[in-house]
Amino acid sequence: MEDSVYKTEPTAKERKKGVPTAVGLRLLQGALIGLGAVLPGISGGVLCVVFGIYRTIMKLLSNPIQTFKKQYRVLIPLILGGGFGFVVVAKLLGFLLDRYPNPSVCLFVGLIGGMLLSLFREAEEKGRSKGSLISFGICFAVVFILLLSLNMIHITIMPNFIWYLFCGFCIALSIIAPGMSFSTLLMPLGLYTPLVTGIGNLDLDILIPSGVGAILTVILLAKAVNGLMEHHYSLVFHGIIGVVIAATIVIIPFRSFVESAASGGINLSCMAVGIVAALALDRFNRKIEIPAI
Repeated sequence: MEDSVYKTEPTAKERKKGVPTAVGLRLLQGALIGLGAVLPGISGGVLCVVFGIYRTIMKLLSNPIQTFKKQYRVLIPLILGGGFGFVVVAKLLGFLLDRYPNPSVCLFVGLIGGMLLSLFREAEEKGRSKGSLISFGICFAVVFILLLSLNMIHITIMPNFIWYLFCGFCIALSIIAPGMSFSTLLMPLGLYTPLVTGIGNLDLDILIPSGVGAILTVILLAKAVNGLMEHHYSLVFHGIIGVVIAATIVIIPFRSFVESAASGGINLSCMAVGIVAALALDRFNRKIEIPAI
């Protein structure tokens, strides 16, 4: 990887607009990444790719001290914006999932479904091979069978310190592996709602273990995932898509569609809104030109 990718000098556009504008832009980017990290169907890692900062974030996670010293002017507003977006959106999602669980889930399913086109486009950036399809099939089958089995035997997971460590692992993974939204793993296990509610309420009993899990994941996996993405991009990305699709199918509240015409219509409408919103965001992302770091 060329060192020029990680230079901290402002771009020509940022020099023209001035430092305050550049800082404001980074704050906005960070807020959107924080939103993407917690909102079902939109991966914070994908937004890092869109904004041209994925490689820089991965370098920060792999070599935090050295990278932060070199790029603190850029990273500080990104981190502040990310924290703001993460907490504020978590507060809103906690409310929606508590008051309107099925419509909210259907909206999220729509968001995930609408993002699949962009995920497949990203996955094919470096080509598609038979191995890519095999990776997709294996990951889909394993996750689908596992989650479906958990639902069929009615295992109820009680959130505790260990499970919140796992939540932190999923959160970090959604940044390290573009396309992997942590909600796709936590929703089928019943962990997503208590997690986002706890984050929105700044509950330390949830924030501390989740933070520890995220930090441990970064320490243990950041370099390995970065290496896999560099050398086996298509295999890894297609595997991620398999996980996303399998987990999404499992969380669809099928029973709510047949309970009554009204509930079915509301849920279908929410799903359609999610699909349209995701497609609109994808179209916007492809049109805008955001300065890379």
